[in-house]
Amino acid sequence: MNIADLRKSYEKAELSEDASAADPLKQFERWLNEAIHSEVPEPNAMTLATVASNMRPSTRVVLIKGYDERGIVWYTNYDSRKGQELAGNPFAALQFHWVELERVVRIEGRMEKISDTESDAYFHSRPLDSRIGAWASPQSQVIDGRTVLVTNAAKYAAQFMLNPPRPPHWGGYRLVPDEWQFWQGRKSRLHDRLRYRLNESDWIRERLAP
Repeated sequence: MNIADLRKSYEKAELSEDASAADPLKQFERWLNEAIHSEVPEPNAMTLATVASNMRPSTRVVLIKGYDERGIVWYTNYDSRKGQELAGNPFAALQFHWVELERVVRIEGRMEKISDTESDAYFHSRPLDSRIGAWASPQSQVIDGRTVLVTNAAKYAAQFMLNPPRPPHWGGYRLVPDEWQFWQGRKSRLHDRLRYRLNESDWIRERLAP
């Protein structure tokens, strides 16, 4: 099969200005809930894009852990590649792709670390193995093999027992949006694409050509 011949006709839904929410957060919440209720695989998975100081972009998949009018929250190792890139350039982008619903949401804005109190609360809600894993993995660093991770996990499990504290290098980020895009696949590649951009304190909604 020629990969160039792979095609799909998008015909599940539409996205109009009249039917969409005036507030992008409300539109996002509507679509996220529909993705969850439709039982699409990992509806909370999102691609995070960052840019390093040498202007090279990189992406990876992370999981949304919260959202409100302040922005989108997720957690990671601050010493990881993404953490180092965000330290040098706090602007980033997120993308949700709900294939089964033929929908994409793109979010751009500035990243900021959330408070220690918020990070502590989420960390202590995680399963014990995940909390130990946050100590065991020197994320993004070169290691000699999986034995390093297993050995570290055993060491920290013995050290902290059932109550590991949150590592100082681990916590949450919040993306504060200044632009949202909602994409709904349509027939004949005439897709629906609405952009919300922040103008001072107001959201401007406009249609973009697909």
